[in-house]
Amino acid sequence: MLDFLYDYGLFLAKVITFCVAAIVVIGILVMAGQNRRQHSKAGHIEVRNLNEEFEDMTDTLDHAMMDKFQFKQLRKAQEKADKIQTKQDKAEAKKQAKQAKAEGIDAASEENLVANVKKRTFVIDFDGDIKASAVEFLRHEISAIISVAKITDEIILRLDSSGGMVHTYGLAASQLGRINSAKIPLTICVDQVAASGGYMMACMANHITAAPFALVGSIGVVAEVPNVHRLLKKHSIDVEVLTAGEHKRSLTVIGENTRKGRDKFVEDLQQTHGLFKSWVKLQRPQLDMDQVANGDVWYGQQAIELGLVDAVGTSDEVLQEAVKQSDVLLIEYVAKKTIGERFGIAAATGIGLFGDRVWSKIRRQSITH
Repeated sequence: MLDFLYDYGLFLAKVITFCVAAIVVIGILVMAGQNRRQHSKAGHIEVRNLNEEFEDMTDTLDHAMMDKFQFKQLRKAQEKADKIQTKQDKAEAKKQAKQAKAEGIDAASEENLVANVKKRTFVIDFDGDIKASAVEFLRHEISAIISVAKITDEIILRLDSSGGMVHTYGLAASQLGRINSAKIPLTICVDQVAASGGYMMACMANHITAAPFALVGSIGVVAEVPNVHRLLKKHSIDVEVLTAGEHKRSLTVIGENTRKGRDKFVEDLQQTHGLFKSWVKLQRPQLDMDQVANGDVWYGQQAIELGLVDAVGTSDEVLQEAVKQSDVLLIEYVAKKTIGERFGIAAATGIGLFGDRVWSKIRRQSITH
């Protein structure tokens, strides 16, 4: 028994030493990576063809439900239909080129190129946190899309956000405004929530589709400021809040707040709310702002009655319809990971596996002894 306790103690000491060393190394590398983050944000765009993914799913089910002969006949029919469609597309393109030539229009002009290119639908995702952190990826995705998209194409944004900071969500909404400026139709799909800053983004769409029980709206502004002044005063701790400029600080967390400061803070909130309402009204002039801009949220099936959304349905329904009419491409900007981040992930995985081995060895030794 003593031998076991000695071996176990020695083994445990090795484990603790290894874990502490690993944590220190990971911490140093992650901190170094964060310091270099501003200089190493390069990433790349990844593209997935959703038509192919839908076709693969359909083929898998057809193959499982049909015998070999039926599946072979189905594939032949599909290939025949594809050839006919390709032939029709070529004939239509030739017809348009011939007509353009007869009218003295350059067939290589933008208008004719647009007419001859099959419609494409670009899909992007935005999963918003309180800081709208995903805007860093959104801006790259939009830049990539509008550099190649035509006015006959479409962009579908799958949006999920309950809002957050005004300035960051304002930037996210402004990024969507670039799509409007490029005159590319924008559809926004809300499966779960587009509230507050999320709706600030959603209203930029030409068409909004929300799931029946998705939460939409919350056109309002809220701020919560904790104050520990009385607690500090109770323990005889004085705090001086010094400012230059009458309105530099209206409310404070640790100092004593005044009625004048509170009034100024509320005034700022009202001004922000007014800007929010003006923004939404500009994008969706049909809305009754007195009815919808009181901070309430509505389910999708209620929101359509108020004009907050244009249709009730899920993003899956929208995409399934899109693949029937266009080439659907999922666009995602992937940031390049720093050495520290890559090492951290590998180390975390290694420590997890090592922990499993440790636990297995302890169990084996306890059983043996």
